[in-house]
Amino acid sequence: QHAVTFAAGLATEGYKPYAAIYSTFLQRAYDQIVHDVAIQNLPVKFAIDRAGYVGADGATHQGSFDMAFLSCLPNFVIMAPSNEQELINMIKTSVSYNDGPLAIRYPRGEANTTERTTEAKTIKIGKGKILLKNYSNSKKGDIAFLSIGTRLDDTLGASKKLVSAGYAVSVADARFAKPIDTELITKLAATHEIMITVEEGSIGGFSAQVMSFLTKEGLLDNNLKFRPLFFPDTFIPHGKPDIQNDICGITTNQIIDCALKVLGIPNQSKESRETA
Repeated sequence: QHAVTFAAGLATEGYKPYAAIYSTFLQRAYDQIVHDVAIQNLPVKFAIDRAGYVGADGATHQGSFDMAFLSCLPNFVIMAPSNEQELINMIKTSVSYNDGPLAIRYPRGEANTTERTTEAKTIKIGKGKILLKNYSNSKKGDIAFLSIGTRLDDTLGASKKLVSAGYAVSVADARFAKPIDTELITKLAATHEIMITVEEGSIGGFSAQVMSFLTKEGLLDNNLKFRPLFFPDTFIPHGKPDIQNDICGITTNQIIDCALKVLGIPNQSKESRETA
């Protein structure tokens, strides 16, 4: 609480403070976030560590709720990197952003990538990117996956298997939980039969923002099927990350199962998927 209010005080004097706090402990400063930072629209940057599940740190440390409790606050920008390079880019972006509070949520652990990082680049606020495109102006794709944060690798893995099975699948990295990329979402909604969001957080976060937009714009009235994947309505227990992934329903195979269910195809066994 003191750290957030102190950062707000620094911001009023022209400084650019960063408040680096675990997701689960930032919950204890929610009143300060709202009253001392957000209402005054101060350019405080929040580096939110331990966002998402945290393995052996236990149920008290699971960063399940930060996207939900920050997304409902006016003036906030919320970023979630999918890999190390995206995190580097988002940090650079945050340095030059002074229009209000900004948060970068990132997980516990090491980067899961073999790619070398490059020089940091500034990202346009509120803009995601398409990584896999399987649609055209004349023919709709079957499924559009909209992933945010570290679920991207599993989403791409699921997409690869679905593409090999003959489905037209596209994948986008949202990058921003707020503001959402409405142009990107509208494009994917218009060019696919199904949209599935994938996030490492509780209900009320990124998928809620997307679903609200789709509903308000009438995009769900155009035969678009929408399904969100997020944490279950429970406190995630102590355990290994792979087990927690399975509990949360966001593994590669569970993403495939979600897609197949929407397509009206019975779930395949784990063994048949692995040998496909």
